[in-house]
Amino acid sequence: MSRMPKEHVPVDPVIVRRHSRRARRMTLKIDATAGVAELVVPPGVSKTEADRFERKHRRWAAKHLAQLPPRRPFVDGLALPVLDDILEVRHCQQAPRVARRVDDELIVGGRVDQIAARVETWLRETARETLLDRVSDYATRLGRTVSGIRIADPRTRWGSCSHAGTMSFSWRLVLAPEAVLNYVAAHECAHLEEMNHSRRFWKLVGVLEPGFEDARDWLADNGQTLHRYGG
Repeated sequence: MSRMPKEHVPVDPVIVRRHSRRARRMTLKIDATAGVAELVVPPGVSKTEADRFERKHRRWAAKHLAQLPPRRPFVDGLALPVLDDILEVRHCQQAPRVARRVDDELIVGGRVDQIAARVETWLRETARETLLDRVSDYATRLGRTVSGIRIADPRTRWGSCSHAGTMSFSWRLVLAPEAVLNYVAAHECAHLEEMNHSRRFWKLVGVLEPGFEDARDWLADNGQTLHRYGG
């Protein structure tokens, strides 16, 4: 009987180390944005012990890095998902430097090496405007007030809500279907009343955004893809 061929896995994954005072144990996780594996090292762990842990898990890291979706740099001709639309990035050197949408195209002017930065700026502003609208609506329905909104690029969270009512969102949500962005906005607004993930919390999310479960599942299955855009 012939043997099944072994799965081909790269043997040299890029693993970076981050020392964390808050970590209680060593963990290895995939950073889809950077395309590396991150080894989190808590206090008191020696270099020898960290080296041993890394060697033991290198094959796991290589396998999962190889499974990442391909990168999608912001370049001329890219088919860019924006909520429920697909826009083609078009570079026109004589066009205004600030990117602008024209029908199904995103027109970017200026130098070629500035395309990526200008596309990201446009996406961040689009995310801010859209999320402000959604959050305002949900908060009004709850009779609550949002202290402010911050648009960032976190590696592990799509949104957060502080006890003071300040919210933070990933600009990459604008690359997802609109229902997904709405779900995350509703999720964080529900925290204005319930700073937990109890049954009462999830019931409130469902009141704000009925049928959110499909959007939540989409994000769990496709979130890494959103982190592969840009650069």
